[in-house]
Amino acid sequence: MSKLTQTFVRTVQTPGSYHDERGLLLRVGASGSKRWIFRYQRAGRRHDLGLGSFPTVSLKAARLALDTLRLQLAQGHDPLAGPKPEAAQVRVTFREEAERYISTHRPSWKNARHVQQWQHSLRDHVYPLLGEQSVALIGTDQVLQVLVPIWQQIPETASRLRNRIELVLDAAKARKLRDGENPARWRGHLDKLLPRQKRVQVHFAAMPAAEVGTFMRQLDSLDSTAARACELLVLTACRSAEICGALWDEFDLANGIWTIGAQRMKAARPHRVPLCTSALQVLAQQAGKHPRYVFPNARQSAALPGNALRRTMDELGASTYVPHGFRSTFRTWAAEHTQFPREVCEMALAHSLDDKVQAAYNRSDLLDKRRLLMQEWAAFIQQGADVPVSLQARAG
Repeated sequence: MSKLTQTFVRTVQTPGSYHDERGLLLRVGASGSKRWIFRYQRAGRRHDLGLGSFPTVSLKAARLALDTLRLQLAQGHDPLAGPKPEAAQVRVTFREEAERYISTHRPSWKNARHVQQWQHSLRDHVYPLLGEQSVALIGTDQVLQVLVPIWQQIPETASRLRNRIELVLDAAKARKLRDGENPARWRGHLDKLLPRQKRVQVHFAAMPAAEVGTFMRQLDSLDSTAARACELLVLTACRSAEICGALWDEFDLANGIWTIGAQRMKAARPHRVPLCTSALQVLAQQAGKHPRYVFPNARQSAALPGNALRRTMDELGASTYVPHGFRSTFRTWAAEHTQFPREVCEMALAHSLDDKVQAAYNRSDLLDKRRLLMQEWAAFIQQGADVPVSLQARAG
């Protein structure tokens, strides 16, 4: 039975040698460094062979390397006599290397959702086929086994998976765990082996602008944090993640400005949001509920989860639409019912201008003009909310 556990290996700090089984030891140095040692007897002499350091080499990988080395001993070969590159002696699986990659890059990713997308997509589509294979042995055939079944069925997911496999294998090569070209690379390789994907653009289901007023009146009848978040979503045309993760220190309520930091924006640029009177009233209702989060979760331990907005819409019978669709609703309304220039409307959505020359010369974020636009949007919503339901039905 194994003597070491993953938890022990990860947390032990006391210097010394800790035995696992069949000659495998974990040696912890005074500085906290951890190295795997294979101790064996040959010709009456004791030998210690290094197998790499933790966490680069996991407990599981060290045991697999041990199996290979003991087989060499059984066949009469001395492991010390042959070449000892770490990549040749330690079998690191794709799962282990992918988890190391995610752990390494997690701090630089903008939100937890990106981490979850990596973890879930690899778990569902890659690990069943490549998870336990050595990163040193994965080739084009193995990558195609993952991609071919989903390449046309779920093209966006398949493309992202190809890129993620490529990144993991590139990292493995940088750590000298594999050699040669990356079998998941696209240009000049997989682009010659996979057919062109059929791209079908799917638009977010957006509520017609004429229905938004009634929806906001229904939201007002709910006494919940999610309902208030949904109201601010509609009034500002921001993304769900920006709304749910709103922090009090981002707001200048006296001047009616909400500044969202670059780390929370999709385009990785700070974005100033002008707050209309209705938006300020929503924020006033949330004041004092949490010292940090404008919209805290039920346990008051973190920000409101994004799916809370969708559940609120479902509760009000608006399940046909999605929260993100209100951005499209706002943009369509602005184009059809106002005279504001296109760049003002696009900046209200924190979109980059398509014309690079125009974007280079127009350094302003047009805050004052966007404030007027959002005030007109709020007035339009209020006008619809003030119309009795019976009149709306009669007009329809």
